This record gives sequence, structure tokens and C-alpha cells, in this order.
Amino acid sequence: MERPPNLAAAIDAAAETLVGVLDSAVSRHRTAVSPTQLRVLSLISGRPETNVNGLAELLDVVPSSASRLCDRLEATGLLRRVSDPRDRREVRLVPTAAAEALLHDLERRRHQAVQAVLDRMPGRVQHELLLALLAFERAATAEAQTDSSARTA
Repeated sequence: MERPPNLAAAIDAAAETLVGVLDSAVSRHRTAVSPTQLRVLSLISGRPETNVNGLAELLDVVPSSASRLCDRLEATGLLRRVSDPRDRREVRLVPTAAAEALLHDLERRRHQAVQAVLDRMPGRVQHELLLALLAFERAATAEAQTDSSARTA
């Protein structure tokens, strides 16, 4: 296969298609949870030590905005605020069992949507795609670590 004249643009377009497949799997799931709220649940699900300030940092918003997002999620029964057992002044954000079930269901739907597309591709190309995406992830992670080290130096 010949390299396209603008490789970055071609990859961007392909990535947009992948995002579209993932988004359509989520949007077909009828939920009252906004994409931003889903992102919050996903972030705190993978980070059990997260508090409102940490969440604000992850989202790149002010703490009051993060707190309002948490208020809405708490009102819907998808988030709990709990005291940190090591420091009772500290409040941790914890997804509820309902939130974990929602995230698991959405992840399953996303995987099914991607698998449906992969099933229409030859096995060799699927493997090449995986290798390329893993290499891309390594390169992006290495750059992020380099940027982080430069900021702390």
C-alpha cells in the first residue's frame, strides 16, 4: 500500500471513523447520563483515590465545576462521596454498583461494535492494525512522559 500524501490527515480520518463506531455503540444505549458524566464515571472507576480536586485536574476544569458534575451523578445514584479512612477531612469519589454496571455494559457494547467492523476485515489486516495501534500508543505515552518530566524539572 502506498503512503498517502498527508499521512496525518488519513490517520485522523480513520480515527474519526473509529470514534464514530464507538460513539454509536454508546448512543444506541438509552441512558440519561451525558457523555461528560460517563467520562467522569470512567475516570473515577479506574482511580479509587480520586477526590473532587483530582477530578477537576483530570478534566482540566475548576473544582466547582467538577463538584457540580459529582452532585448530578450523586443525585442519579451513580456516585457516592465517602470519607477517606486515612484522613476523614478528605472525601473520595466512588462509583456505585449501578455506575459500574453501566460502564461494563457500555464497554461490552463498544467491543461488540468494534468486533463487527473487525469481522469485515481480513485477519492479517486486523493483526497489522493492532500492532500499529500498540506502536502508536507507545509513542504517544513516551511523548506524554517526556512532556511530564520536562514540566517537573
